[in-house]
Amino acid sequence: MAMGGPDCLENVEPFLLDVRGGRPTSPELVEEIRERYRATGGKSPAVGITQEVAKKLEQQLNESGAGRYRVYVGLRHWHPFIKDTYAELLKALPEQVIGVCMAPQQSSLSTGAYRKKVEEARAILGDQTPVTYVGSWNRHPGLVAAVIENIQLGLQKFPSEVRATVPVLFTAHSLPERIVAMKDPYPDEVKGTVEAVTRTLGNQPTYFAYQSQGRSSEPWLGPTVEDMLDTIRQAGHRSVLVAPIGFICDHVETLFDIDIELQQLAVSKAMHLERIAMLNDSPALIETLRNVLATHELSLCIQL
Repeated sequence: MAMGGPDCLENVEPFLLDVRGGRPTSPELVEEIRERYRATGGKSPAVGITQEVAKKLEQQLNESGAGRYRVYVGLRHWHPFIKDTYAELLKALPEQVIGVCMAPQQSSLSTGAYRKKVEEARAILGDQTPVTYVGSWNRHPGLVAAVIENIQLGLQKFPSEVRATVPVLFTAHSLPERIVAMKDPYPDEVKGTVEAVTRTLGNQPTYFAYQSQGRSSEPWLGPTVEDMLDTIRQAGHRSVLVAPIGFICDHVETLFDIDIELQQLAVSKAMHLERIAMLNDSPALIETLRNVLATHELSLCIQL
C-alpha cells in the first residue's frame, strides 16, 4: 500500500480532492501543484514504481516454484484504490492477507490510515479472511545497508578533497505537530532510521530536517529543510548531500521539493547540493521486503 499520485496533469485536481477528504482546493493551489507535476514529467512516477516493486517481489517470493504468493498494489488516494484492490484480491480466495505499507516508519496519519482503508473495505465486503499488517521496519538491516550504499554513491558526486566533510542532511515528510500530543510514534520512528544509518557513517557530519510541510494553518513538525540549509551554511559548509530517509521511491516530494525547489535555494546561497538515489524498485528494496515478510510470517506461525 502507498499514497499514490496523479497519473496525468488533468487528474491533479481530483487527486487533491481525495487527499483533502472531499474539500475543494483553490484554483490557484491546484495550478501550482499541477506545475510541479508538469516540471517533473507530467505525472507521479510513484504508482508505476510501486507496481514494479509488487511484480518483482511476487517473483522473489515464488522463486521456489510453489506459486503460493500474490502481490497486489492498493493506493490510498488514487487508482487502484485500496478498496478496489481488496475486492480484486478476494477473487483469488486467499488463505491469508498481509498488508505492507511502503513506508518504513509508522504513523497513525500515514500507515495507520492505510490500514483503516483496508478495514473499511473488509466491512463493506463482509470479508472474514485473516488479515495482519507488517509493522515498523525503520531499522531493518537491509534498509539501513541500502541507504548507506546510496549515501556513499552520492558522496562521489563531490570533489574528493571535500568528500569526507560533506554534511548529510536526512529528511522525512513533515506531519502536523498535533501528532506529538497524540503520542504518535512517527518522530521516534524517523529518528530511529537516522540513528541506525549514522552509526555506520563514521565522522561524516549529519543533520536532520522535515520537508514538504502542508498548506494548512496548523503548525507542522520542524525544523524545515530550508531553515536547516541556513544552519549548515552558517556552520561553514558549502556542500550538502540530501538523504530523504522518510521516502522509498521518487515522487513530487523528491523530484520537485528537493531537486528543483531546494536546489534553487542552495544555488542562491552558493552551495553545492546533491540528493541520494531513492530505493525505488531496486534489488536491495525487494530483498528487504522479502525478509520483512518472512519475519512477519514466522511470527504468525509462532503465534499459531
